[in-house]
Amino acid sequence: MSTDDTTLLSLVYTSKAAAPFRETALTHLLEQARSLNGARDITGMLLYRGERFIQVLEGPAHVVRRLARTIGQDARHQDMRILMEEPIEERQFEDWTMGYRTLQGDRDHAPAGFRDSFADLEDADERSTTLRALAELSLWFRVRAGQTVDA
Repeated sequence: MSTDDTTLLSLVYTSKAAAPFRETALTHLLEQARSLNGARDITGMLLYRGERFIQVLEGPAHVVRRLARTIGQDARHQDMRILMEEPIEERQFEDWTMGYRTLQGDRDHAPAGFRDSFADLEDADERSTTLRALAELSLWFRVRAGQTVDA
C-alpha cells in the first residue's frame, strides 16, 4: 500500500456554476454527493452563494484527487480553482459526508470595512489569506450546524 493510499488529504476549491442552481437541483446534487462520498470515505463541506461554490473535501489522498478531477470535468462547474491541497492528520468534518449551507447576502451591500470570508477565498492568492478565510468559514459552518467548537 502506498503512502497516497493511507494519507488523509484536505483539498479546497472554488468554482462557478455553469448555470444557476435552484434549491431542488442543489438538493439532488447533495443527495448524490453524500451517497457517493460515504462509500468513498470522503467528508467535507459545501458552501454556495451567488452561483459560486466553495468546497472542502477530506479523505484518502488518491480518492480526493480523483474526485477533484471529476468535479473539474463536470459540466455544471466552470473556472474550478484549487485553493489548497495538503495532507492532514485529522478531519475537520468527520461527521459529514457533505455538510452544506447556502450563504445569503451580497458583499456589494455590506457595511464599509466589512470583510467577507467567502469573497476572500474566491479572490485568495496567498496561502495565509486562504487559511484564515477557510478557518473563519469552517467555524461559521460548524457553529450553525450545532457542532461543538473548541476555541
